[in-house]
Amino acid sequence: MKTFSAKPADVEKKWIIIDAKDAIVGRLASFVAARLRGKHRTDYTPHVDCGDYVIIVNADKIVFTGRKLDDKKYFWHTGYPGGIKERTASAILNGRFPERIVKKAVQRMLPHESPLARQQFSNLKVYNGEAHPHEAQKPETIDFAALNPKNSRSA
Repeated sequence: MKTFSAKPADVEKKWIIIDAKDAIVGRLASFVAARLRGKHRTDYTPHVDCGDYVIIVNADKIVFTGRKLDDKKYFWHTGYPGGIKERTASAILNGRFPERIVKKAVQRMLPHESPLARQQFSNLKVYNGEAHPHEAQKPETIDFAALNPKNSRSA
C-alpha cells in the first residue's frame, strides 16, 4: 500500500455557487474554506491546490448571530504611530464594500502567509447581488441553508 499524492495536473476542479442570503457568517466561511482547500475530496493532498472554485452571491445579505453586528470590530493599522483604526461589522455591511466581511472571514480560516493559501484564496469570487460573470463555467449550485437548519437565520 502506498499513500496516494495528487499532482496538480491530476486535479479536476469544479465551480460551485452558494447563495449567502440569510446565511450565518462563520458557518458559511468554514464551509467555503474547506471547499477551497479541497478537504471534501477523497484525494485531498495538503501541498496541492485541489479545491474548487467558489462563487458567493448576495454577500451583502449575510447575517451575524447575537450582538456581533454592533459589537464585532475589524481593526487595521495605517502604518503611522498611533494609527490603529476600527470599524464595526454593521458599518462595513452598510458601507461601500459589504462583500469584504465574507472575504475576510474565509481568508482568516485558510492557512496564513503561504503561496498555496494565496492561490486557494484567489479561487474565491464574492458578489453583492445575484449577478455574476461566471455563467460560462456552468457552476453547480449548493443549497447551503438546507445542509443544516443552523446555517441560516430567518428574520
